[in-house]
Amino acid sequence: MIVVGLTGGIGSGKTTIAKWFQSQGVPVYIADKEAKALMNRSKVIKRKLTALFGENAYKNGILNREFLASKIFSDKTLLSQMNAVVHPKVASHFKRWLKKQDTPYIIKEAAIIFENNLEYQYDYIITVIADENLRIERVMQRDNTSKEKIESIIRNQLSDEEKVKKSHFVIKNNNLEEAQKQAQDIHQALLQKTKQQ
Repeated sequence: MIVVGLTGGIGSGKTTIAKWFQSQGVPVYIADKEAKALMNRSKVIKRKLTALFGENAYKNGILNREFLASKIFSDKTLLSQMNAVVHPKVASHFKRWLKKQDTPYIIKEAAIIFENNLEYQYDYIITVIADENLRIERVMQRDNTSKEKIESIIRNQLSDEEKVKKSHFVIKNNNLEEAQKQAQDIHQALLQKTKQQ
């Protein structure tokens, strides 16, 4: 089975594109969502994150996301230590999920494929891009957050130009209808590729 990575910077509209693929019957694994679920469910992760961040890591047994975000936002070392706890668990959860699928290809949606040098895990990678001002606007509406905070997140992610260079397919998502047409073309191309295997 072909494993396709779906990535893109904050506000590019990855989730919208992921939903479109799901509507075509393609199983989509959303890494960020699964990571959050595991951080709340796994006793091992809870224990390790509490050791790393202290008692405030969880509030009433639920991950204290705001506290964690404030800690890792400016501390790259803490961020990589947290990822070292969470990512292996997500990887093994994904492997189990993958075994249950029986479609020509699946999609794994993950924000930081290139930033973590994980390209090797995928047969093909689709990157979703959009104009920066549009991305900022989308995230401000979605997360009710400041322009400055979004801009600093964008600066911490790899640039769209870099991502595009490393990708097999690109969807420009400034306009939903146009983006869906591009997704349709990619869907057909991937189905062709699965026949060639």
